[in-house]
Amino acid sequence: MPPAARACPGCGADEQTGWSEQARYDGLDLPDDQFDYEDFVKRELGGRSPLPRGIPWFWWLIAAVVAGLLLWFCVH
Repeated sequence: MPPAARACPGCGADEQTGWSEQARYDGLDLPDDQFDYEDFVKRELGGRSPLPRGIPWFWWLIAAVVAGLLLWFCVH
């Protein structure tokens, strides 16, 4: 339903015939009260966590090298 529409393009409902709360949210594909996030993650991601745990050692090494170079350039 477009926000400024005067009538529903799908069913023809308007202010005079009445707006249906159910029709207002149909088609949005919102999760209902029965939605289980843990089950969704297990099915979609194979049980893996959606976010990685911690920062990989490689990025710590890169940060240390960049900090060392900045320090070296500031001193010289």
